[in-house]
Formats: sequence, C-alpha cells, structure tokens
Amino acid sequence: MPKGINKVFLIGHIGKDPEVTYTGGGLCIAKFSLATTESVKKGDSYEDKTEWHRIVFFGKQAENYIAKYIHKGDAVYVEGKIAYGSY
Repeated sequence: MPKGINKVFLIGHIGKDPEVTYTGGGLCIAKFSLATTESVKKGDSYEDKTEWHRIVFFGKQAENYIAKYIHKGDAVYVEGKIAYGSY
C-alpha cells in the first residue's frame, strides 16, 4: 500500500497571461494564476467562493503549450501535484 498520494485536479479560469522565463541553462518556466469557483449555499441562496492557485509548468510543456496557447480568461484543466517551496 502506498504511504500517500499527492495528486490534484483543478478546473478554472486563467487570471492573467502566463509569465514565461528561461533559466540560464535554457529551461522554460511558465507561471500563471488559476481561479476556481464553487457555489456555497447560504440560507436560501447561493454565494460564489473563489480560490486562487499559483500554477508552475517546466520544460517542453511550458514552452510548447502554456507559452503559446494559454491566455487570460481561458478555461483550463490542470492535473498535477502540490509542492511548496522556499525561495
């Protein structure tokens, strides 16, 4: 049995155009914010609750797909894992 699973599925809209940068070694990095919204029942009505996620892609995926085809307002499906880093 595995010790744990780190997998996430997000469907939402891009908040602003991706930021694309390259490392000194030529690796492409694309970053963008993704808004996911759910309706939460409050009494007799529903209220939208939006969460923002910071998404980062590396390498060929970032260069060939994210940098070319993803723009502000686009609806996207993202599958990956959650990772927290320190800078």
